[in-house]
Amino acid sequence: MMRCAVFGAFILATGPAAAETFEFIGNAQSLNSQKQLYEELHQVTGNCSKAGFEPAEHTVSYFKDPGDRRFAFKTLQYGEHPNRPSVEFHQPDFSETLEIRYSKSKQLTIDWQPPSENPRRFQVTFDGRLVVDAGFDQFVRANWQAVIAGESLPFRFLAPTRGDHYGFVLEPAPKEKIDADVVVQIRPTSLVLRFLVDPIILGYNRKGALTHYRGLTNIRADRETNHTAHIRYRVIQYPGCELTL
Repeated sequence: MMRCAVFGAFILATGPAAAETFEFIGNAQSLNSQKQLYEELHQVTGNCSKAGFEPAEHTVSYFKDPGDRRFAFKTLQYGEHPNRPSVEFHQPDFSETLEIRYSKSKQLTIDWQPPSENPRRFQVTFDGRLVVDAGFDQFVRANWQAVIAGESLPFRFLAPTRGDHYGFVLEPAPKEKIDADVVVQIRPTSLVLRFLVDPIILGYNRKGALTHYRGLTNIRADRETNHTAHIRYRVIQYPGCELTL
């Protein structure tokens, strides 16, 4: 009987780690008028390991005002490659949905239902440099020492509604528009895209938590355009381990 009790205690001690939660809220304001646009509630569940916090699932709920109905939501599933989560996004007010799944090891499938248009499907091949959606946040933290050292990091970024990915670089940015401990920007490397796509500016605190996002969002202003916003984040709950190493 004693041997069974000891064995049971061993199983409990070496079983799956308890889930950890990382929660934060973002308030999005218009770049031009400073008007409050919406609020984002983020909840990331995952586990702590020797590598720090490892995200598993990330849910985002969008509200026009605190306590108002949820007008959009997104779920991300992080697997073996946190830079490339699967994505499910719904914006019911515009009858828009977007799903990103990995059909093969080096191929993903995008199913997009645009507002008032026929659905579209893309099959996209990729390599290990690809970053998808909020995977940019994991990309920053996975390269934290290089980021705070001021290095430039090239990668490929998925443009799901175009069914393709493009060359981008993560690099230091001036702190003129964002007051954060660490300020970086994501900008396209193609000269043509630089004229069409403004850089996304990101701010982080010393713990590696996102504090600012300034740029194009996935939330629609109308059927033709998305909001460009400055989103300020505050952490509600940190996980029980470091976000970065």
